[in-house]
Amino acid sequence: MSANHAIVIIGGGPVGATLALSLLSRGVACTLLEARAQGASHQDQRALALSAGTRLILQRLGVWEPLAAQATAINTIHISQRGSIGRTLLKAEEQGLEALGYVASYGALTSVLDQALAKHGEAEILHEAEVSEVLPGNSGTRLTFTQQGQTVTIDSQLAVLADGGRSLGSIPGLERETREYGHDALVSKVSAELPHDNIAYERFTPAGPMALLPNGERDFSLVWTGEQQAIKQILALDDDVFLAELHRHFGDRVGRFLSVGRRMSFPLRLSRLQPAVLPHFAVIGNAAQTMHPVAGQGFNVGLRDASELSLQIAQASPASWGTATMLEAYAATRQRDTSHGLLFTDFLVNIFSNEILGVSGLRGAGLGLLDIAGPAKRFLINKMSYGARG
Repeated sequence: MSANHAIVIIGGGPVGATLALSLLSRGVACTLLEARAQGASHQDQRALALSAGTRLILQRLGVWEPLAAQATAINTIHISQRGSIGRTLLKAEEQGLEALGYVASYGALTSVLDQALAKHGEAEILHEAEVSEVLPGNSGTRLTFTQQGQTVTIDSQLAVLADGGRSLGSIPGLERETREYGHDALVSKVSAELPHDNIAYERFTPAGPMALLPNGERDFSLVWTGEQQAIKQILALDDDVFLAELHRHFGDRVGRFLSVGRRMSFPLRLSRLQPAVLPHFAVIGNAAQTMHPVAGQGFNVGLRDASELSLQIAQASPASWGTATMLEAYAATRQRDTSHGLLFTDFLVNIFSNEILGVSGLRGAGLGLLDIAGPAKRFLINKMSYGARG
């Protein structure tokens, strides 16, 4: 079976669904291929840190209001270094913002996006469609996928990969630059003795950064990074010992830690596709660039990819969709934002995760100076919220 589809999106997670909804809101039809069953992601409790800029994107798509009821606002970001008195507080009220960001579950976001997509009759959404081959070419991209035991081949003017990078191994013409940190990230949900008061904590330790993000009425989402062997040992601890170890690294700011949920870990790397576009083919989101989770930049950069690509498509004539000229223009608009996000997160990891003599004192002093430097704070918040355009 063969059919022609002008624009095909591979991956129906938040980035792919955001691209599809953005296109539909601009009057551009598309086909969305999602490997999972319909609704399979809606119970996924993984925490996502959403920037103020991401909120604006979701507001324009009409999905922020239903998501807001399930999201927790970040009104203050507390940045500190273990063993140092220097610290910085970033406050939404000082910048005239309602919030610096929000925490919502992956499942809550995919649920509201899927509900919005279902209202667009012109959207063709194929679930349990497992893509097996992607062949970009000078006249279009051919995709092969399997659905309900049937193999289907379709041709598109523009195919967009937004599946987090699971299909990249089989696509010719793409090269990935990757640097392994040798660190893992442990993620979980913890409750603490004191309320979070909508404060997010970024704590730098010699072993690596850790973050506590307010999530729900009293709980925090934890991201604890460190050398792979150290994280593996922490994962193996029983709950009481784990909570005591967390308190030892984090300190007393939220009192004792009372409980911890399921713990998982994943390896950390810095990677980027060069190029991220080919004729009639583009890669966006984590499939295009993977960042260290410090400062919560990666997911938000991916949503900005989707928003910008939908704008470029809507502004182009249908005959030019997927052409080298159109996609190179898109890539140029994203170059600065992506590069800055990669450099910023890598800089934070490298400067705050070592014990070179004298550096610790300088870092502490730097955090203290940043705390009293209003323009510098404003610059940092804008970049974290809106990327290169902040």
